[in-house]
Amino acid sequence: MKETMWIYVLILLLSETRSVESGTNESTPVNTTSPINERRDESFSNGSDVNLTCSNKMWNETFYVIWKIKLISKTSCEITFNSDGRNTDTCSDGKSLQNTSNAQPYLHIPKFSEDDVGIYTCEFAYRGGSTNCEIHVKITVTPEIKAWIDHKDNTMVAVCRAENGNPAANISWNCARNSSVEQLPGINGLFTVESRLELPEDMNPKDLRCIISHRNLNKTVPLEFQNVKVGSLWLYALIAGIIIAFVAGVLFFVVMKRRQHQQSDTSSSKSPPIEDVEEVEPYASYVQRVNSIYN
Repeated sequence: MKETMWIYVLILLLSETRSVESGTNESTPVNTTSPINERRDESFSNGSDVNLTCSNKMWNETFYVIWKIKLISKTSCEITFNSDGRNTDTCSDGKSLQNTSNAQPYLHIPKFSEDDVGIYTCEFAYRGGSTNCEIHVKITVTPEIKAWIDHKDNTMVAVCRAENGNPAANISWNCARNSSVEQLPGINGLFTVESRLELPEDMNPKDLRCIISHRNLNKTVPLEFQNVKVGSLWLYALIAGIIIAFVAGVLFFVVMKRRQHQQSDTSSSKSPPIEDVEEVEPYASYVQRVNSIYN
């Protein structure tokens, strides 16, 4: 009895092994509960063509491939390949399953953009085993760079900022004293990094350099500041007040000189005074009568 049972078990094992090795046309069940074997992050530049792989096996060794795609910008979709010809594509956005010159399958994403950012889960079954990987796909964005001089109390502060980049940029200074780095909120999952550096009184800002390193940049980027005189805000306000007072004084002097000139012209244009005839005539009559007596 025992021998018969062992023979039956042996026949079952041989039949299952033969069906797997022969690659039968029966559809292979999809194991949707397989544990994740690999997790990784991938970043790609905007507009680039992207190829994602989760196994180094060839097409002729593949039973099925299932790409489950959970995008940030829209609902989830799937792209699948099955050796029995039952292929599906619910994404309908240009993504496709292709293979390399060595017949290695991969997922192709043309003209990568923010709409393709998300989590890509691949389940790959092949002869002899299977693999299940999870890829967090992100977009690489070059940050916008800004730099300026700020004032805090009576101290000058150099500010360097890398806005809305991915991944986050690295900021350093050629004179790294009393500097701080802070990560600020970005937009659409991007990163903004700001560094502030207090300048000593004996330091000229034109000698300062802010260096930003990022994946999209071929080299670090030095930022030059304009030459700014060291001083506090009250000194600038005092200088501005002096300039305004000087201009006002010059204008007042010009107006007064013009008024004096107008008054001088008015007085010189008046005619000389005319003697009153009535006051002169009595005296003339008197002189005439006296002269007639003596004559």
